[in-house]
Amino acid sequence: MEDTLKIGDIVTGIYKTGKYIGEITDVRPQHYLVKVLAVLKHPTQGDLHSVKQADVPFFHERRALAFREQTNIPQQMVKRYEDEIPDYKESLRQALERQKKDLQEDGSPWAERSLENLSSLQLDYKL
Repeated sequence: MEDTLKIGDIVTGIYKTGKYIGEITDVRPQHYLVKVLAVLKHPTQGDLHSVKQADVPFFHERRALAFREQTNIPQQMVKRYEDEIPDYKESLRQALERQKKDLQEDGSPWAERSLENLSSLQLDYKL
């Protein structure tokens, strides 16, 4: 039997290329409206249609969703979350650090451009 999620449940949700912990605030036919409480994975930088390519017309800077920002997430991308909810700012800092470490190990031109974006975002986030 499938576990039915409802308003008030704490969940993880994948939105675009980021992963978040949040609270369901509305149930819609195809989506849950989720209020962001923490960041598990920072969104990937660059052009999503040219994955891991640095030489693209527009290399997107992708911000993480903000604390308490609400977003529609497709129901199949939402799962119940049972653990303690980390502090938003600390979770964002850790997600950024994990992504930066992975990119430094990658070393490709795409990784270099992504690191530039993340450094700029880190200043903007005031972390």
